[in-house]
Amino acid sequence: MPVIVIANPKGGSGKSTLSTNVAGFFASRGHLVMLGDADIQQSSKLWLELRPTGATKIATWELQADLVLTAKPPRGTTHVVIDTPGGLGGWRFKEVVGRADKLLIPIMPSIFDMYAAQAFITQVREITKTTKTKLGIIGMRVDERTIAASKLREFMDKLDVPIVGYLRDTQYYLHLAAHGLSLFDITPGKVEKDLQQWQVICDWLEN
Repeated sequence: MPVIVIANPKGGSGKSTLSTNVAGFFASRGHLVMLGDADIQQSSKLWLELRPTGATKIATWELQADLVLTAKPPRGTTHVVIDTPGGLGGWRFKEVVGRADKLLIPIMPSIFDMYAAQAFITQVREITKTTKTKLGIIGMRVDERTIAASKLREFMDKLDVPIVGYLRDTQYYLHLAAHGLSLFDITPGKVEKDLQQWQVICDWLEN
C-alpha cells in the first residue's frame, strides 16, 4: 500500500491543494484512497466534507489531527495520501516521514521558501537514509518557462533533489476545492492545460 506524504515546513505552500489533487488522481484510477489530514487547520478534511455524493469516494481518518499519524487507514485502502501541517517537527515529523514511500514537497520559487526547504530536506534525508523513500519537489504557482522556475531548478540541482513538475497559478484549484473536487473529477477538456502539467507528476506517483 503506497503512502504519499505531502510536506513543507512553511504554511501556505500549497500542501492541501497538492494533497487533494493527488488523492483525486488515485481515486480516478479506481484505487481505494484514504486522504489523512494531519494539519490542525483540517483543510483536506473540509475538502472531503464538501465532496459531492456523486464523486469517486475518498476515505479519511475520523480522528483529531494530532492523533492521525498513529492511526490505521480504513479496511480495504490501497493508497494513502497524508497532508501535513507547516512546522511539523519532533516525533510527529519522524513518524509521518518514516511512513512515506514517496514524499512530495511543494515549493514556491521565492528565496525564503527555497532556503526553508533546504533545511527541511536535510532533516528528511537524515530520517530516510535507511529507507527507500523517494523525494520529489513540485514547483507551485510558477510557469516552467520563467526565470523564477529556472532559479528553483538551479537551487534544487545543488541539493540533488528532482523537481517532479510545476503547477501554474490558476483559479481552477480554488474553484474546484470549494466544491470538494480535484482536476480529475471534471471534464478533462476544461482543465486540459493543467492536466498536461500533472501528467509527469502522475507518472512519478505511479512508478
